[in-house]
Amino acid sequence: SVHVLSSGYVNARLEKETPIFNKQRIDFAPPEKINSLVVSSNQLCMSLGKDTLLRIDLGKPDEPNQVELGRKDEAKVYKMFLDHTGSHLLIALNTSECLYLNRSVQKVRALSRWKGHLIESVGWNKFLGSETNTGPILVGTSQGQIYEAEISISEGSLFSTNPDQYFRQVYTLEEESGPAPVCCLETERGIEGKFFIIATTRKRLFQFVGKVPEGTEQQGFSSIFAMHADHLPSFREFPANLGFSEIAFYTPKLRSSPRSFAWMMGNGVLYGTLDYSRPDSILSDERVWVYPSDIDITVNKPISIVLTQFHFLLLLPDRVKAVCTLNGQVVFQDLFLEKFGLLTRMIKDPTVQQIWIHTEKVVFRYHVQRESRDVWKMYMNMNKFDLAKEYCKDRPECLDIVLAKEAEHCFQNKRYLDSAKCYALTQNYFEEIALKFIEAKQEEALMEFLIKKLSSLKPSEKTQTTLLTTWLTELYLNWLGILEGDSSQRNLYLDTREKFRTFLSSPKNKDCLFNNRASIYELLASHGDTEHMVYFAVIMQDYERVVAHHCQHDEYDEALNVLSRHRDEKLFYKFSPVLIQHIPKKVVDAWISMGSRLDARNLIPALVNYSQSASTQQINEAIRYMEFCVYQLEETQQAIHNYLLSLYALCRPDSLLSYLEQAGTNPNRIHYDLKYALRLCAEHGHHHACVHIYKVMELYEEAVDLALQVDVDLAKSCADLPEDDEELRKKLWLKIARHVVQEEKDVKKAMACLSSCALLKIEDVLPFFPDFVTIDHFKEAICNSLEDYNKHIEELKREMEEATQSAKRIREDIQEMRNKYGSVEPQEKCAACDFPLLNRPFYLFLCGHMFHYDCLLQAVFPNLPAYKQAKLEDLQKKLAATSQPSKSHHRPKDADTISLGKGQQSREQIKADIDDIVAAECVYCGELMIRSIDKPFIDPQKYEEEMQSWL
Repeated sequence: SVHVLSSGYVNARLEKETPIFNKQRIDFAPPEKINSLVVSSNQLCMSLGKDTLLRIDLGKPDEPNQVELGRKDEAKVYKMFLDHTGSHLLIALNTSECLYLNRSVQKVRALSRWKGHLIESVGWNKFLGSETNTGPILVGTSQGQIYEAEISISEGSLFSTNPDQYFRQVYTLEEESGPAPVCCLETERGIEGKFFIIATTRKRLFQFVGKVPEGTEQQGFSSIFAMHADHLPSFREFPANLGFSEIAFYTPKLRSSPRSFAWMMGNGVLYGTLDYSRPDSILSDERVWVYPSDIDITVNKPISIVLTQFHFLLLLPDRVKAVCTLNGQVVFQDLFLEKFGLLTRMIKDPTVQQIWIHTEKVVFRYHVQRESRDVWKMYMNMNKFDLAKEYCKDRPECLDIVLAKEAEHCFQNKRYLDSAKCYALTQNYFEEIALKFIEAKQEEALMEFLIKKLSSLKPSEKTQTTLLTTWLTELYLNWLGILEGDSSQRNLYLDTREKFRTFLSSPKNKDCLFNNRASIYELLASHGDTEHMVYFAVIMQDYERVVAHHCQHDEYDEALNVLSRHRDEKLFYKFSPVLIQHIPKKVVDAWISMGSRLDARNLIPALVNYSQSASTQQINEAIRYMEFCVYQLEETQQAIHNYLLSLYALCRPDSLLSYLEQAGTNPNRIHYDLKYALRLCAEHGHHHACVHIYKVMELYEEAVDLALQVDVDLAKSCADLPEDDEELRKKLWLKIARHVVQEEKDVKKAMACLSSCALLKIEDVLPFFPDFVTIDHFKEAICNSLEDYNKHIEELKREMEEATQSAKRIREDIQEMRNKYGSVEPQEKCAACDFPLLNRPFYLFLCGHMFHYDCLLQAVFPNLPAYKQAKLEDLQKKLAATSQPSKSHHRPKDADTISLGKGQQSREQIKADIDDIVAAECVYCGELMIRSIDKPFIDPQKYEEEMQSWL
């Protein structure tokens, strides 16, 4: 079998980890025995021997501070109490006295008001206390009294004052036998100004609850105790008795109030959480964990207790035991060697979560490291899977175990859907889980498992994704088929259908479904689920299939709606032939809404098929779209114009002629085929239209011939069109005149033709009239013709006289030019080369410019056209040939002239031809200078050469 997803954590081994409670012996050898030790905020204080106090800042352990108590009597330190800031130290002596030492001073002060009371416990004020002032605090004595006190030191005072501000009794704790020592005191503030005070005796745990008005906190807790003057506060009591009790609290990091407590008393440890929202008691979820079986309170009773997040540690004379607060099991035991002596005390620094233990001569410290590492396993065994997952979310191998256990638990309890969700998140073999649900016939749970497993796959796992997607589709279709036939399951059917559609349209599955859409279509078809086939096709943007489906089921409006909504040109081309047969007006409206996105040429086949079988009213829809293309979109495609022309010819002859006239008469701006249009109009007998087309084609004779069959006036308008060809116009008018005379036999109309066309004369029209026509009808026309001839003769005479005078003046001008001369001074120079002019042959122009022959030739030649350059070169060759000296110097002149005249030009003629080219105009004053104004001074081809010559 193919493993779709194999376990990623098989044979995974956890690293060997350090213990949760890691013990370290402090490198410290006390000079005297240790009586007492307290730690808070990294400040450690210990009492050594009878009269020495040692203070150590654990941040600077190499700088201890030693203070002498200065007692001369036999008093011994009974207990010490250090506040949460590490600033205020209270030292209770066994002589019912109390001393005070502030961190900032070196001198111990006696608290006179406290004298006569053996102090058992102190409840520090964590809300108002500062480094110089404790704020109102509570003090418990061995006689059961609770006192309220305040200690303050004045800075910079010249005179020492008593640090104890006041010391007044507020309450007395009692057990059934009378007052009992106050073993522990703790004050906590809840919400809305409510305060909770916890006080313990050997067997009882008291709670005092009350509000202190805002702004009066400095006045202390007297009002809270006063509320219980007449009745006992709520308390927990247990029968067994250790002779003392101790309570410990756990405060999480970044919080100021404890979250849980553990009270060590005779019957065991009372453990619970603190809920500050409760009105009368903050103790919640309480349970008593009895002491381990090897602890006998009559022989080796526990001495101290410390509470961490998930454990409480019990200090026995020779060992430490850590008990898990979740299940009461001992998870850690540390036995101390006899050489260290009996264990005396265990305390915890709440700020740095370090635990300290000491004997009379040795100090140990425990570091708590990753205490929650195995908590997930305990929560899992307690079936508290959410908590178990919370504590192993960063350890995937453990999370997989929890999920598998939770899935199995849910499966055993027939919570199959929940089981499927959990199994999907595990690394267990896919096939095993799937078979498990199949054997249990839990198809819905199997689907849930597959959905969750699909959502967890990576994009690279394409094979698995394809398998799951296809399988889920099959399961959904089966399930929908079962539910659809059961009317009582209608709501479930609708819900399942919605889930299936959500599955099909999920963006995560889109690529997989698209790549395998052929298989999905086959599945949908095999189940006959056309509704979801259409839905899936829409999701896949396979609109062709959607439209085809609607057309097959005669849902033409729906098909058109799909086309209009998605505006796919190819689909319009494909399905328009079908749709226009049933909903032509709507289809044309859709085409028009698409505008220029559709190529009308691709829609012509649909229109042709449709118009051949449709009525005139339906053809109008085709015309409407073609007119939209021509007039709105300004289409120039010939096929579109030809088709519109054919529709006009078939149904709207009036529109045909107006269309042709609007198209104009310029063949280059006409978009229809003239020959096709002519044949079409001729077939349908639209002569006016044919005449117009003939005119556009400039076939004026055909136009006049056809127009004479319709209307003489139309023929006349055609006859005047060839304006540049008088011969053709005359011929056309003669056709009209012949038609009028011979066909209509209307002499007056024929005479009207003479007046309409100036090219026609009476003699042109006379041959068309029959012999019996009398001259009376032509008298006026003949007279007019004779007058015109007379006028023409007179005009010719005048022109001849003008020509004679012009010739005479020209001869005079020629004679004058022959006698014209110009004078040249000896010092004159060539305008081009600036050398003396008379040294070589030269030209003199009327403008006064003078050039050597060769200079003028050099200036004119580059600007001559190519053919003149060639002619000039040819003439120069001929001139050079005639310049060769004759072999016979005594050759007669006449003979030379005769020989030249036989086939060659004379020398003088060649010179004259060269002069006509070279000296036609002054090179500086003529057109040559104007034409050369845009030419560069330096030839571009010689520019580089010229530029180098200047460097």
